[in-house]
Amino acid sequence: MRGAGLGWVSIVRLGLVQACLGAIVVLTTSTLNRVMVVELALPATLPGALVGVHYAVQMLRPRWGYGSDMTARRTPWIIGGMAVLCAGGFLAALATAWMASDTAAGIALAVFAFFAIGIGVGASGTSLLALLAAKVDPGRRAAAATLVWGMMIVGFVITATSAGHFLDPFSPSRLVAVTGAVALSAFILTVIAVFGVERGVAHPDDPHPAGRDGGEAKPTFRQALGEVWGETTARRFTIFIFVSMLAYSAQDLVLEPFAGTVFGMTPGESTKLAGVQHSGVLLGMLTVGLLGSNLLFRRIGTMKTWTIGGCFASALALFGLVVGGFVGPDWPIRTSVFALGAANGAFAVAAIASMMGLAGAGRARREGVRMGLWGAAQGVAFGLGGFLGTVAIDVTRAIFASPVPAYTLVFAVEGLVFIVSAWLAFRVDRGGKVTSAPVDLTAVGKETLVGLRGQ
Repeated sequence: MRGAGLGWVSIVRLGLVQACLGAIVVLTTSTLNRVMVVELALPATLPGALVGVHYAVQMLRPRWGYGSDMTARRTPWIIGGMAVLCAGGFLAALATAWMASDTAAGIALAVFAFFAIGIGVGASGTSLLALLAAKVDPGRRAAAATLVWGMMIVGFVITATSAGHFLDPFSPSRLVAVTGAVALSAFILTVIAVFGVERGVAHPDDPHPAGRDGGEAKPTFRQALGEVWGETTARRFTIFIFVSMLAYSAQDLVLEPFAGTVFGMTPGESTKLAGVQHSGVLLGMLTVGLLGSNLLFRRIGTMKTWTIGGCFASALALFGLVVGGFVGPDWPIRTSVFALGAANGAFAVAAIASMMGLAGAGRARREGVRMGLWGAAQGVAFGLGGFLGTVAIDVTRAIFASPVPAYTLVFAVEGLVFIVSAWLAFRVDRGGKVTSAPVDLTAVGKETLVGLRGQ
């Protein structure tokens, strides 16, 4: 029986938006990174710093989430953010091509482009997640998270595979053309997918379909953020998100250069390898979605159990890549990367399902702020993880004659951080409770910054 919230058709349509976000992100964080490091022979720190800009901007996610909470309309934020993201993605490809002839000018344009990418991902992604958390019936949230994130990974796989095909034989102009086609297609599909979905749908537990506060005075952003930070479970979950995503992201700017340097793969081949990885992620997500819910089978384990298990499995897969780096071309790199993707997918969808449930807990009409807070923690972790990974490569390559120790060190440290993440996941709801009492951010301002920065 259909509830007051979004139906499955609408959830699938929103999943298409997530797939479009993934399509742009996979090109800017994987393919452009590999081109800068391998084809243009630039320091790995450069793409690491650029992606760091993209993620640093997402510190503003709580503010964007607050804006969509107060207006009670997510659709304009989703479409506007996607427009900025697509424009930034195209400019990033143009900047990368420009670096071949004028490195300084290309880098300057790339900084602006990745700044725009950060704004687009933050504004569109936060509002999309808040819409799902606020307007999906509680009993459907875990399955909706699996479906939407699965579609994002499908976007990764399709884009990585098709782009890898059209990028060979590689040329800068071909890179710009392929990225432009993906960006334009993503924006058009987003507008079609999101149009009319939000209209007339009430919050599952809200008698006000328009999302009005029923006479309640609107809080300031500081007050709203303080209320969310005052929720013990939400605060602990923020820390878990930061640490786990630090581990998750450290490989993003390392894997394709690793495949090109150690295993001799071409740009097209390493882009297809990213497709193999994301295929594994999709399998891991589907496994948790089916076995961790009552969709088709009897439920096995809890989302917390799957989250912890996914963290440990990710650590084992990363240690496998460490071994593969020393074995060399004879190592089954595609199998290892697929296993890493499957473990990451199991961890990610379990964590996301938990996030969807927690976003609707506590004080009403704070879904956007909660999602924004967790998105900010994720953004900082992704930017810091990617940057530290590339810095570690440059430093260790200056020390060792072979590039293998540089790459394997990053993978080994990432595996250890995943083990720490499993412990944090275990602690999230132990002895904590969801509260709605506001917290004075003036008194705990330093604590808030510590939580966001993960220091």
